[in-house]
Amino acid sequence: MFDGIRKRVVSMWFPRLASDRVLRARPVDGPFALTLKADNAERIYCLNQAAERVGLSRSMSFADARAFCPDLISQPARPDLDRPFLAALRRWATRYCPWVGYEGADGLVLDVSGAAHLWGGESKMLADMRARATRAGLELRLGLGETRGAAWARAHFGDENTTLTELPVAALRLGDQMVTALQRLGLRRIGDLTAAARAPLARRFGPDLMLRLDQAMGHVSEPTTPESEPPHYAIRMSLPEPIGLTEDVMGITARLLTPLCDKLKAQEMGARSLCLTLRRVDQGCQQVELRLAAPMRDPHRILPLFERGVGAIDAGFGIDQIRFEATLVEPLPVQQIGSRQTSPDQLNDLITRIGTRIGLENVQRFLPADSHIPEHAFSIAPAAYSRPESGWYAPRPRPLRLFPPEAISVTGSQPPAQFRWRRMRLTVGRTIGPERIAPEWWLPDDNWRSGLRDYWKVDTREGRRLWLFYTPQNPGWFVQGEFA
Repeated sequence: MFDGIRKRVVSMWFPRLASDRVLRARPVDGPFALTLKADNAERIYCLNQAAERVGLSRSMSFADARAFCPDLISQPARPDLDRPFLAALRRWATRYCPWVGYEGADGLVLDVSGAAHLWGGESKMLADMRARATRAGLELRLGLGETRGAAWARAHFGDENTTLTELPVAALRLGDQMVTALQRLGLRRIGDLTAAARAPLARRFGPDLMLRLDQAMGHVSEPTTPESEPPHYAIRMSLPEPIGLTEDVMGITARLLTPLCDKLKAQEMGARSLCLTLRRVDQGCQQVELRLAAPMRDPHRILPLFERGVGAIDAGFGIDQIRFEATLVEPLPVQQIGSRQTSPDQLNDLITRIGTRIGLENVQRFLPADSHIPEHAFSIAPAAYSRPESGWYAPRPRPLRLFPPEAISVTGSQPPAQFRWRRMRLTVGRTIGPERIAPEWWLPDDNWRSGLRDYWKVDTREGRRLWLFYTPQNPGWFVQGEFA
């Protein structure tokens, strides 16, 4: 039935995808550019029209760009955020047809065969695309053709009405070296290639040139493969009669949680964030959000974690619909559990329970850091988003307690026999050292501006085991730590 439908393909190109994404949230009047480090230099990654009008271009050195345009506003590029933004545009483009795929890092390809009449024709459909993109603050270039290659060529080097043979050979999606070599032979347009003998071109440039040409002209098919939608982990239940008791809500939650966890298990995923939405009969909604310390899909462990949040819900005149959704998921492959393995589930559940009260970010752990400076030898990270290290490495014993250096009145470069510290007179019984530690000059730490330090472990007859250091450059003694 569909054999008679003429194939029509639309190419959407967003030439300023990265900068448009940033400027949509925070508009800028004047030249603007995103920078990215490449070849050991900061270069322009994407820029707006105002920056191009003053002579800036992509891949230009950022230092040269600032020299050309002192008023240039810049920001580091985030390619990791550009891909999700393009994915959102792909979902938006499915309003025009169901077959929408990616075309590089800044484009989409749509197979609109048999769909244009729903918009009153191809011209009105393209006009609607441009109008919606303009309202969204996006620069959009469109190409229309009977093949994917032709649509791409018109989007990047012309428009939907441009004749394909009039476009440059670069419109065939060829490499820069091949384009330059063709231009040196006088083959500057696609029409020059179609008029030339195929055999000499194939021998000189290989099969890729002929393949791209045949794909654009429609002699070789190039399918448009749509992206599959990611799994949606959500389930809901409408109730015939409103409920309001905590036990009833927890019972329905348990019934919804089981199939949701089964779907997560089938996809080998685990939930990191869950949202329980309760709709009341007055159309008001209340939500109970739960963030987990580790990916989880065990309904028996997840259900008790909702008791505190569900108990605080105001049911009003009753709840008639409950929706359960895993808003954030992570891979959780199936693992074989042996008898000698210990499971961290109890610790993760404890972190989750504490995190629901004070926030997961406030439950923290210490992690080792690669530094010989005592104050920099550790870092603090949220326990829910980090994993404990296997062990700490210290070439010398370190005190259990560290505090800011406290000066003591002592002279000489050797540990004193007696000294006063914190209103106590202490007598030295044994000393171990020195351990010389040099400052890390690349870190801005004012406490280490004095230079080298010679550390000593000092055992006093009064029972205090202290960590002292001496500064040779500016002679002085300090206490910085205490051993257990």
